[in-house]
This record gives sequence, structure tokens and C-alpha cells, in this order.
Amino acid sequence: MTFDLVPLTGDRAEGYRKLTAQAAAMLSGETDRIANAANLSALIYHSLPEVNWAGFYFYDGRELVVGPFQGKPACVRIAPGAGVCGTAAHTRRTQLVPDVHAYPGHIACDADSRSEIVVPLIGDGELIGVLDLDSPRVARFDETDRRGLEEIAEVFVRSLSGL
Repeated sequence: MTFDLVPLTGDRAEGYRKLTAQAAAMLSGETDRIANAANLSALIYHSLPEVNWAGFYFYDGRELVVGPFQGKPACVRIAPGAGVCGTAAHTRRTQLVPDVHAYPGHIACDADSRSEIVVPLIGDGELIGVLDLDSPRVARFDETDRRGLEEIAEVFVRSLSGL
């Protein structure tokens, strides 16, 4: 199976629809969490402009532990409620942070990151982890990104159960 990793341009909402369809096709028939997270983080990283980190943290029952990602080495463990990822996990709400330097308690894994979006992964009412994206540009992420990445996160969660 081959996927064209073409950066999304033009209408961003339409670009996210195409990216979501690619993600669904790529994950179809595979239920392994690590395999799907690895492929999905690569697809996102190479498709979205101005992203310097894209990946997953998985909840182990106590804390978030880094999973597959694309970008510079990352923080390995994050407590629920700590930083942007821990806040998304604790609140179970997407966190959209225009300037991470203005975010109280931000955990700086990559000094080049300036904005961040973190989508919680919830399956059957349980926290699975989070999908995390960073950008070197302030205010890189907006509501279009939130909606698009939440759809992609849902595709990932559904893949784990084979749906």
C-alpha cells in the first residue's frame, strides 16, 4: 500500500476531509495501536505545513507515556493535568494554545515550538491518550485544525476496535 504524502494546500477544511479519508484508508483493517499511531503520526507530520512535532502520548493508568511520533525527541512521561498534554488528558477537551510561552506550566520538550494543539483520545468512555501537534509558528492552529484533528483522532480511536 502506497500513500502520497502531499502537503495540504488550498481550502483547509477540504484538506482535512482528504487527510481524514487517507487516515481511514491507511488504518483500515489494522487494530494495533502502535502500528496505527506510527503511520498516522507520519501522515500528519508530512501533510500539515509548519508542524515540527506530531505524535501520540498513551495513558498507562497513571500518566501519559510518549508513543510513536515524528519530530525531535520528546518528553517521555507527563502527569495528568501537567502542561498542555496533561491538561487535555485531565479535562478530556482539546487544548488549542496559540503561544505556548504564555501557557502556565507549559512543558518545553522542543524550544522551537511556539504553538500547540492536543486532542484527547477517548474510547468507550476511557482515556486512551492524546494526539499532540506542535508548530514553530505562533497561532499556527485554529478551529479548522481543531475540527479536522478531532475527526482524525476519532478515526484512530475507531481503528483500535476494528470499526
